[in-house]
Amino acid sequence: MARSFSEFGNALYTGEKSINFIGKRKIWYVISIVLIALAVLGPIARGGFAFGIEFTGGSQFQVHLTDSAKQDPAVAEKAVAEVLPNAAPKITKLGPTDIRVQTEALAESENVAVTDALASAYNVESEKVTYSYVGPAWGQDITKQAIIALVVFILLAALVMAIYFRTWKMSLAALVALLHDLVITAGVYGISGFEITPAAMIGFLTILGYSLYDTVVVFDKIRENTATGELNESRTFGESVNLAVNQTLVRSINTSVVALLPVGSILFIGAFVLGAGTLRDISLALFIGILVGAYSTIFIAAPVYAQLREKDKAIIEHDKKVHRLREREANTVAAEASE
Repeated sequence: MARSFSEFGNALYTGEKSINFIGKRKIWYVISIVLIALAVLGPIARGGFAFGIEFTGGSQFQVHLTDSAKQDPAVAEKAVAEVLPNAAPKITKLGPTDIRVQTEALAESENVAVTDALASAYNVESEKVTYSYVGPAWGQDITKQAIIALVVFILLAALVMAIYFRTWKMSLAALVALLHDLVITAGVYGISGFEITPAAMIGFLTILGYSLYDTVVVFDKIRENTATGELNESRTFGESVNLAVNQTLVRSINTSVVALLPVGSILFIGAFVLGAGTLRDISLALFIGILVGAYSTIFIAAPVYAQLREKDKAIIEHDKKVHRLREREANTVAAEASE
């Protein structure tokens, strides 16, 4: 199987086989528009994003148990309901034994009552239930810093790519794909109801680097194929861009798979084995982002760049020349066949 995949990659690289990514770009645009619409409307239909306690503020209780058999969230839910009937606690397993309970901000007397209720419900001493208060100001500060980091990163990345590729159109196409990745990744969080925590925010910012890395690899090959002297009369500009995407397709797939395997392992271990929320939040954002980033590089970034360049005067003249030569060759072949 590995040999056949390698042979398929060689056929794509030489042009023996070709997938028409650029010619069918309208199909990819429609798919992406549908995905983005779902990513925007889905969270709205669910009532918005589910932000973690670090952003909303509230009271947090952690029950330290010694036996994993007692790690039953239903027990905590019942205990909190007895003290706060109108509360809507978020209860999660934490590690192999602990239970974490998060509620809205409570008065001191209510904190004591919930602590005692949890200790009684799990049959542990009150000292085994730790309490902490998280203020929303910390989350707001983190959000502000994340937005600043995002804006600075985008501006610097756009400038560097424009200088490196010597065209702002490649930079713009890469940023369009990057925005596509962020919107869809955030939408998955909103639709699924996963909490957006500081760890998830770190994952979102990490996606930026991966998405641009994959895009730059493909764009580097596009620049090579469309450079002066390489843009020959046998291919139009769009066909040269399409060839570059095909030539880097196997590499993009391999890179994505290699990246997804460890991230998927961390996600599984963090979510199901250790119950580590931080590992789960970071790896979940990365897992979704890598998948979406691999798609956007091939189906969004390259087609958008080709579309931005196809109206350039030099590109129009080149493509007309290619079509004239093809028409002349076709007429020659037809004339020879008729003789």
